[in-house]
Amino acid sequence: MASNSQTRISERAANEAAERERLREALPATVDHLQNHQADRIDDNDIDAYVRLNWLEWHGGGLRLTITGRNVCAQLTPTA
Repeated sequence: MASNSQTRISERAANEAAERERLREALPATVDHLQNHQADRIDDNDIDAYVRLNWLEWHGGGLRLTITGRNVCAQLTPTA
């Protein structure tokens, strides 16, 4: 019984890690949509996930990148 539980936890952790990586890779495009006032092009579920991760936050009825989100984007930008 414990191995089934551990397997489910491992699978869930792997799925969460894969989803987080997908969101991390999509974050620069998401930021681009926000900067171009095209937030409607961002999936609602992705917005919720970004807010849960503290990469985006609601501010005055709009979304903006948090400090954490800026750091994630900076990690994705190659240095010259």
